[in-house]
Parts: sequence; structure tokens; C-alpha cells
Amino acid sequence: MVRVLPALFLALRDVASPRGLAILLQSLALTLLILAAAGTAIFLLARHLLQSEGWLSAAQADMAGVLVIVLVIAGSWLLFRAVAIMVIGLFADAIVADIEGRHYPVAASRAVDVGWRRTMTLALASLARLILGNILALPLYILLLVTGIGTPLLALAVNAMLLGRDLDAMIGARHPGQAPLERGTRWSLGLLSAASFLVPVVNLLAPIVSTAMAVHLFHMRDLPMHDRDFS
Repeated sequence: MVRVLPALFLALRDVASPRGLAILLQSLALTLLILAAAGTAIFLLARHLLQSEGWLSAAQADMAGVLVIVLVIAGSWLLFRAVAIMVIGLFADAIVADIEGRHYPVAASRAVDVGWRRTMTLALASLARLILGNILALPLYILLLVTGIGTPLLALAVNAMLLGRDLDAMIGARHPGQAPLERGTRWSLGLLSAASFLVPVVNLLAPIVSTAMAVHLFHMRDLPMHDRDFS
């Protein structure tokens, strides 16, 4: 965690840059658009099925539609992290290239162009790992419900592990010859990132800030301590 906090301060400063703000707004707009489109599609499909099967009257179908809207909104909050990480993966190369160019020019000169196909593959793989990892952990989530606190703690741990791995892989794709982050550093990165997704408003910044943190952690380990800019 000692390394992660300086990386967090640097990441926040990067997000406040003109380029960082532009990417933040673009990625956030796309994330919300995807969630809105998915929610609308689910609502219309559910309402059509309820009416066409004749299970409910028109008034009851309207009430059921309201319930579906509430469930969609709740589901959107839960799914925000999955969609946001997938979307930020599409912008990852631009984010990483911008930060490396300003802070780590030597590393930037050695970086390889990831390309949109590889970027898309990484984003979809991240989404698939998130879904599969949480499905596999679902029985434990259910068993730990009786503890009150066990389920959210386990979910935080599972998602921290997955998120740390994905962020590391996102940066490593531009530097295929570099070793991945140390396990402890990757875990700390994932834990702080996963926790930030749980806080309203903060979760809007979490994807791009987490990516920027990963960039700094990936390259800071190669710099002498006196060359690390923590201001």
C-alpha cells in the first residue's frame, strides 16, 4: 500500500489534465449510454412478455414495469463496474500513452502499439473474468450472508484480485517484455480500485484513476527513489 498511495496522488493529477478530463468524459458518456440502452431494452422486453402472455392486465403490467425499472436501476449500479472497466479498456491505450509520454518518456519510446483488436480482446476478457469469477464465488456469497459482513468482504477481495490482474495486464500489453507487478502491489492496487467503485460519485472517477495508478505503479518500480515525483 506504501507505493499505491503516491501513485494515487499522481493519478488524480493526471485525471485533472485536459487530456485526462477529455478521456474521462468520453468513457463516462459511453458507459452511461450502454447502461441506459441495456436498461431500456430489458424494460421493454419484460413489459412485452408480461402483456403478450396475458398474465397481467394493462394496469398490472404498468406496475410491473415500474418494478422492472427499479430493478434495472439497482442492477445498473451493480453492473457499473463491469461496464466501466470494459469501456475504459477501449480507451486504455490512449490513457496509458498520454501518462507515459508525460511522466515516463523512455518507457513510452519502447512501448508497442496495442491496436484496437488487442484492446477489444483485453476489454472483453476483463469482462468475462469478472462475470465468471463472481459466478464461481456465488455459493460462498450465499453461505456468508448469515454473517452480515462476510459476503461484501469476500466480494471485495474477489474483485480486488480480478481488477488488479486486469489493470496490470492492460499496462503490460504495451510492454510485453516487462515483468508484471509484484503480487502485493497488484493486490493493493486492486483493493483500492475495487473499494473506490463502492462509493457513489467516486465510482465515476474510479476506472480512469485506477488505470492511471496502474501506469505509475508499473513504471515507478524502475525509477530510483529520488527520481520519483510524488508532489
